[in-house]
Amino acid sequence: MIAITRAVSPSMNRCELSYIERVEIDIDKAQAQHCAYEDCLRKMGAEVIALPAEPDLPDSVFVEDPAIVLDEVAVLTRPGVESRRREGESLAETLGRFRPLRRITAPGTLEGGDVMRVEKTLYVGASARSNAEGIHQLSDLLDPFGYNVRAVEVRGCLHLKSGCTYLGDGIVLANRDWVDSDALEGLRIVDVDGEERWAANALTIDGSALMPSCFPKTATMVEKLGWKVYTTDISELRKAEAGVTCSSLIFRA
Repeated sequence: MIAITRAVSPSMNRCELSYIERVEIDIDKAQAQHCAYEDCLRKMGAEVIALPAEPDLPDSVFVEDPAIVLDEVAVLTRPGVESRRREGESLAETLGRFRPLRRITAPGTLEGGDVMRVEKTLYVGASARSNAEGIHQLSDLLDPFGYNVRAVEVRGCLHLKSGCTYLGDGIVLANRDWVDSDALEGLRIVDVDGEERWAANALTIDGSALMPSCFPKTATMVEKLGWKVYTTDISELRKAEAGVTCSSLIFRA
């Protein structure tokens, strides 16, 4: 199991924000939290490939958005904001060691945070960052590999995986206020605790789940479902609208 990560950019305070107010990020603390996050990935069984910071790309720690890695191919996306569109090329060399590369092209936009994989089905958020053309291109690129791409309406949050993530065993952890749950028909939806509306973003590797430490009630729910839960403090990264899936690309070599 490989986890590609990238160090926190020193310019992170210029990150893009859509649904939260801007608050000063302590860069040193964010970097320390990111290192602790990488340690959690190692404990969960991943080999971490840590790439250096990109000083001119404020959001570049969030490597999930500029690329999607599947068993057969990696897709370099085209982020929905101009400031993030060079991030994919900075990942291409590393990803190219593991997968052949494909690309989303203009006028399509797509961000990996909008892509939730359930076996051979990709649920893709129709969000402010991923448009219909980007979703259509992804479907065309992946059709030869047998993937089914389904659009899911996203409302009130940045990405689909801000509102729901796939745990495994047919179970989706979700905040139904932010996603069209009807589009997830056939999956078992487990609702986050009502006091923890941002808790739907969880990262799973086999039987383990990583969650932010600030959502203890939802973490307990996931533990009762059978996952071994790890928690980590991402309070500074959350000021940049982050969840735990945002900061790594995880795949089998």
